[in-house]
Amino acid sequence: MSEREPVRYSLDDGVATVTIDRPERKNALSVEAMNALTDAWERVEREPQARAVILTSTDCGVFSAGLDLKQAAEIRARDGIDILTLMRDPMQTAMRRVSKPVIAAMTGSLMAGGMLLAIQSDLRVGLRGTRAGITEVKMGRGSPWAVPMLWMLPQPLLMELVLTGETVPIEQLAGYGFLNYLEDTPDAVRARALQLARKIVEGAPLSVKAAKASVLAAMDLGCADGLVEANRLHVETYASLDAIEGPKAFAERRNPVWQGK
Repeated sequence: MSEREPVRYSLDDGVATVTIDRPERKNALSVEAMNALTDAWERVEREPQARAVILTSTDCGVFSAGLDLKQAAEIRARDGIDILTLMRDPMQTAMRRVSKPVIAAMTGSLMAGGMLLAIQSDLRVGLRGTRAGITEVKMGRGSPWAVPMLWMLPQPLLMELVLTGETVPIEQLAGYGFLNYLEDTPDAVRARALQLARKIVEGAPLSVKAAKASVLAAMDLGCADGLVEANRLHVETYASLDAIEGPKAFAERRNPVWQGK
């Protein structure tokens, strides 16, 4: 019997779902899983039917334990190379570039690479009673990907996370606004993520695309330059047929029919 795929992909009614499926390894990120995630982001970007994305994992108490350290040790011993060299996109930059909103449905604790996936997402739903952390210093690894968290958490807390490698209750991060929602069960986490995704799908595609791009651009550029870039990103939106359809549907008291152009 062949080993199952480490990442599953499905698309239903505008919502793509990407599921890390390695519960026996706490959904750790192997070379195969990381490359499969990169494939998934590229697929989402190619498929116009995909309007929002949910990233989740198979239930095992852990959303993702991060890098597959056992595989990393095996590769180092066998080939004398670091595991990251075998990954097409080890920092998951393709995920950050996805133009469609990504919702992390975190049905368990998360650490290291699990946190990487969380911060690359646009919206986050977590499970009460779980923990989160950036544990790289405990393993001799690194977390350059944590820099965007300066825009998401207070600097002293981020310093504590990256310098100590300790995990904190997910409720603490939620208290600082890092999560959109906390739920009581894994099923409730996924249900909330799907509710958010469906709300996004109801919106005008070009408006959603420009809104996400504008927020990310402002993080990169700062307020003044970010405003200039946001105006540029919205030119297509204001000139679209959907910009006519929205007010027309409102006046006619009906649901708009978006064309995405």
